[in-house]
Amino acid sequence: MKILFASSEAHPLIKTGGLADVSGSLPRAILSQRQDIRLIIPAYRKVLEVADNMVLAAYLELEGVNNPVRILSGRLPGGNVRLYLVDSPHHFDRAGNPYTTRAGHEWADNAERFTVFCRAIHALAMNIAGLDWQPDIVHCNDWQTGLVPAMLVDSGAAAASVFTIHNLAYQGQYDWKTFKSLHLPPEWWSMEAMEFHNKFSFIKGGLVFADWLTTVSPTYAEEIRTREFGCGLEGLLGHRRNNLTGILNGVDYSVWNPGRDLRIPIQYNRRSLFHKRENKHALLEHFALPRMDGVPLLVVISRLVEQKGIDLVIEILPDLVKQGAQLAVLGSGDKSLESALRKAAREYPEHVGVHLDYDESLAHLLEAGGDMFLMPSRFEPCGLNQIFSLRYGTVPIVRVTGGLADTVVDTTPETLEDKTATGFCFHKASATALWNAVQRTIRYYREPDSWSRIIDNGMRQDFSWKRSAERYIALYRQILNG
Repeated sequence: MKILFASSEAHPLIKTGGLADVSGSLPRAILSQRQDIRLIIPAYRKVLEVADNMVLAAYLELEGVNNPVRILSGRLPGGNVRLYLVDSPHHFDRAGNPYTTRAGHEWADNAERFTVFCRAIHALAMNIAGLDWQPDIVHCNDWQTGLVPAMLVDSGAAAASVFTIHNLAYQGQYDWKTFKSLHLPPEWWSMEAMEFHNKFSFIKGGLVFADWLTTVSPTYAEEIRTREFGCGLEGLLGHRRNNLTGILNGVDYSVWNPGRDLRIPIQYNRRSLFHKRENKHALLEHFALPRMDGVPLLVVISRLVEQKGIDLVIEILPDLVKQGAQLAVLGSGDKSLESALRKAAREYPEHVGVHLDYDESLAHLLEAGGDMFLMPSRFEPCGLNQIFSLRYGTVPIVRVTGGLADTVVDTTPETLEDKTATGFCFHKASATALWNAVQRTIRYYREPDSWSRIIDNGMRQDFSWKRSAERYIALYRQILNG
């Protein structure tokens, strides 16, 4: 099969979150199953700085764009996946990240930028670019590609479309004036198409017009059909439930594997777990925290936003310190949460360390050096760090939601006995529920035999991309045959 995989970011070229990890890994896994899959992303300035050996493949004249858009062709670093970059300097050659300025404000022309991106994807899908290659399937991801399924339907394209919801909370909504400026079909401003509460919704284009919808975990596929998690779109998603599938994200164990991880001081595996202690010492040193024998080190790697439950972590900090535990946090986001974490680090200098940024190497050290990983998300479509933590022997503490519910098995006497326990789970999004789970985890931490069994169970888990890729390939075949 020929598959065009469209995303607004992909690791290792550009990353703001889990979408980049998926877009950098899933196409490689599908390619390894002997499918002809190609990745298309915008040519952001940072991407052009790191992408090697890109060549000009085509010029595109796109509606609403004054200058021709270039399509650059090459390979995604670290593999053989064919990579296409949509090079429109006016839209993508700028400082900042794909969606926001350096100051953290959304780019004022994001609707225009990603409309251009969608038009370019559509041009490749229709073979208008003259690449002598036309996909059977266009696999779109999140709101930045949401117009593509509608464009394919409008133009009578032969290609089928899959639209993956990575996070329904981000929808790409814009007002009437912006919609008019995009030169899109006027009938798209309707309740049956992409109008949503008097706004134009990019994500609704994917939800309404794609041949099939997927989410990044089975539980999230169920949750988004409820009022609590549906973000106002639960009715539409309920209507499309027969064309909605949850496929759990995988992880790239060539990158996230403590036995081969060159980003950590000492590599280790299940049989040499004692080396984890040396990584813990290095992590404590990085955060200027003292070594304390028998004291658990909890770690957080996260965007610092309400969704991730960071406020709950801040709320339990005094109790955590009273227990003698230590906490190391890596992330950035909401300024009030950043400020609260800075204050905690000043107030508890021997117990709390904070790094307010994102650092890929430090993320690996946190996974390798932590004893426990905190992930108290209010909602979590899939989550990857809890899966990384399992492989690194860093026991996850998670709220039962989305992909967290699908990947972590709560520790009880029964799950310890049948060797399925891999972490600690709680249900209510409250500081009390989180603290009860942390206390329970610390009790097991002080029982070496039980703790070793929990770690060993987690490190044995297999959430590789191979399994997920096989499910996507089966879904592609089902769509084409249907």
